[in-house]
Amino acid sequence: MTTTADDVWRLLAELAEAQKETKQMFQETDRRFQETDRRFQETDRKFQESDRKIQESRQELGRVIAETRRDMAESNRQLNQQLGALGGKWGLFVENMVAPACKTLFLDRGIPVHRVSQRVQVIRDGDTMEVDVLVQNQNHVLAVEVKSSLSVDDIKEFVEDLQRFHQFFPEHADRQLYGAVAGIAFDQGADRYAYRQGLFVLAQSGETMQILNDASFEPKAW
Repeated sequence: MTTTADDVWRLLAELAEAQKETKQMFQETDRRFQETDRRFQETDRKFQESDRKIQESRQELGRVIAETRRDMAESNRQLNQQLGALGGKWGLFVENMVAPACKTLFLDRGIPVHRVSQRVQVIRDGDTMEVDVLVQNQNHVLAVEVKSSLSVDDIKEFVEDLQRFHQFFPEHADRQLYGAVAGIAFDQGADRYAYRQGLFVLAQSGETMQILNDASFEPKAW
C-alpha cells in the first residue's frame, strides 16, 4: 500500500494532537503536584502554628503553676507564723491554768507545794533545758510539761529530759524528782502512755485542771 501525502499529513496531525494531549496531561499533573505541595505547606504551617500555640500554652501553664506555688508558699509561711504565734499564746494560757492548780493538786497527793515557777530555763555547756512549770518543796521537785495537745512523742521527749534533769539543775540533786504532763487534749493513748511511764497526768476540768491518775498510782522518781 502506497503512502500518500494525505496520509503523511494525517499522521502528522494525529502526532501533533497526541503531543498536545500529552502536554496537557503533564500540565495537569504538574498542577496537581503544585496543589499537593501547597496543601502540604499549608498543613505544615498549621502544624507549626499548633506547635507554637502548644508551646505558648505550656509556657503559660508553667508560669501559672510557678506563680501558684509561690503564692501557696507565701500563704503557708504566713499561716505558720500565725499558728506559731497562736500556739505560743495558747501554750502560755494553758501554763497559766496549770501553775496555780499545782498548788492544791499535788498537796492532795501528799506533795506539799512551797514554790511554783513557770518557764524555768537553764543553759549548760551550750545545751538548753526549759521546764514549763517547776513545783518545789523541801524534799521534792516536780517538773511539768505543758502542751495544748499532748502526743506520745511529746511524752517520750519529756522522759528523756527528766533523765538528765539533775545535770541542768544540780541544786535539786538532794530532792526527789517527779514528772507530770498537762494538756487540754491528748492524742489517742497518750494519757495511758504517760501513766505507764510513772508520770502524773493533768487535764482540763472546767476552768482549772485535775489529776487523772487514780488513787493507787505510784509516781516514778528520777
